[in-house]
Amino acid sequence: MSQPPTSPYASAPDGGTPQGGHPSPQQPDGVGVPQYAGPPPAVPAKKRSTGKIVLIVLAVLLVLCLGGAAIAAFAVKDDVKEVVDAANTTVSAPATLAGRPQVTDPALKAVADGLVTEMKKSVQGETSTAGAFYGDPTKQDLLMIAAASGVMADPKKELDDAVAGITTELNVTNMAGVDAGPLGGDARCGDGKSEGVPLGVCVWADKGSVGLIVQYYKSAADLKSEFVTMRGQIEKKG
Repeated sequence: MSQPPTSPYASAPDGGTPQGGHPSPQQPDGVGVPQYAGPPPAVPAKKRSTGKIVLIVLAVLLVLCLGGAAIAAFAVKDDVKEVVDAANTTVSAPATLAGRPQVTDPALKAVADGLVTEMKKSVQGETSTAGAFYGDPTKQDLLMIAAASGVMADPKKELDDAVAGITTELNVTNMAGVDAGPLGGDARCGDGKSEGVPLGVCVWADKGSVGLIVQYYKSAADLKSEFVTMRGQIEKKG
């Protein structure tokens, strides 16, 4: 994987999240956080929650960028049908995901738009990208997707690299293989935690795409039961 971008995208105002620019060099985790001379001003609970979500998105961006994906042409020896299928693979953010509507909160929509913008800048040879939030944050029912399509030279390596990064950035444990579904490729899911928020994380890679689904406030077991359905709504072949 290539290195992720050195400057995270500008996120929407959230009462405490940095507005773009280079990560603060004083922060060991690479995410810029404003420095205060005294105690920070009080922030409404809703904005504090949004701020945590933004920081988790930044961590995901550092892991995959999905951008690090090495999208390239297959070698001549590769199966022609696989090449055609990969070239015709697309990803998109559906209107609903496993029955959950896209989040309309302006701050989260701005974060999702920023994620897509960074993927478009970073992915080499991408043919489509997707990034969005789904569910109802007030009920702690929230999903985030990030995916990119393109011909993958080595999907297994992309998956291995993504899993290695996720393990570090999102403190994911028990990452194990799961049924990838009819779209094929490989998929793994595990339990993570970031900014004090429990996460269910699933990542997949095939010869035409690489993607990530994060379910906030839930476990991998919760996400695995819907993973194949969700992936089928995000990724299309032909």
